[in-house]
Amino acid sequence: MNIKQAKSIDMVEYLSSLGFTPQRISEPHYWYHSPLRDEKTPSFKVNRKLNVWKDWGSGEGGNIIDFGIKFHQCNESHFLKILDGSRVSPTLHKEVQKKYADFDEKENTIKILRVKPIASLPLIKYYRSRRIPDAIAQAYLKEVNYELKGRKYYALGFGNNEGGYELRNQYAKAASSPKAPTFIDNGARELAVFEGFFNFLSYQTMLHKQPQPARNFLILNSTSFFNQQLPRMQEHERTFLYLDNDNTGQKHTAQALQIDPKKFSDERGLYKHHEDLNKWLIEFGSEFRQQHRNTP
Repeated sequence: MNIKQAKSIDMVEYLSSLGFTPQRISEPHYWYHSPLRDEKTPSFKVNRKLNVWKDWGSGEGGNIIDFGIKFHQCNESHFLKILDGSRVSPTLHKEVQKKYADFDEKENTIKILRVKPIASLPLIKYYRSRRIPDAIAQAYLKEVNYELKGRKYYALGFGNNEGGYELRNQYAKAASSPKAPTFIDNGARELAVFEGFFNFLSYQTMLHKQPQPARNFLILNSTSFFNQQLPRMQEHERTFLYLDNDNTGQKHTAQALQIDPKKFSDERGLYKHHEDLNKWLIEFGSEFRQQHRNTP
């Protein structure tokens, strides 16, 4: 047996083969009386998901090879020979990992319970704190009740084109499956692109009750969709990029300008001293709208 195979052996199964049983289980942690010393209170913990151990009484820890060398008082090559003669299989931990992966996916899946117009006062206060007017919030957002890990929550929901929702409230940022961009097709030749929906709502707020240029809108909901959506951006005569002022926003903006500097336009100059358009709106939005309202 080689080192890679040895590390894939499930620690819990290996300890069981040595005659040790857990005194307490709190997934994914298995607690034992230490096999390496005498003790009355279990302080030897195996994280079965990561397949590592920690002896809190001695401060030692590591993988199965580290344990075997200490337990059998031998070197690495000798311990590998011991494993060759054992009944534990290197494939066992792969099965355990799959179990935990399935468990995590199930536990971390958001279940949408109800979608309705926004009525919750905390949610209204939240979007107002982001300087989004009621009319715009009610036009593009919903109040979404959802369940996660057996507990129920509610948040502002912004729908994508695949039926999923971006979920936000004062305390949480989440998304339901499937994760996807949101494309709003107004039949226009121009396109405005945003990373997150609050930046899109900020754009709408800037031009609220004013004549707007005819544009379609693309909200990525994650910058991981940028390259996937490049063909859609290139289909338009002009594409205006309102990305964040960070390394990722700079990278994607530079990428687009390199592809076609006449088609793509970097609009971050408006909020060059702020992280994104919404942060700028919170500080200067009222002043901007007042100036444009007074423009003849």
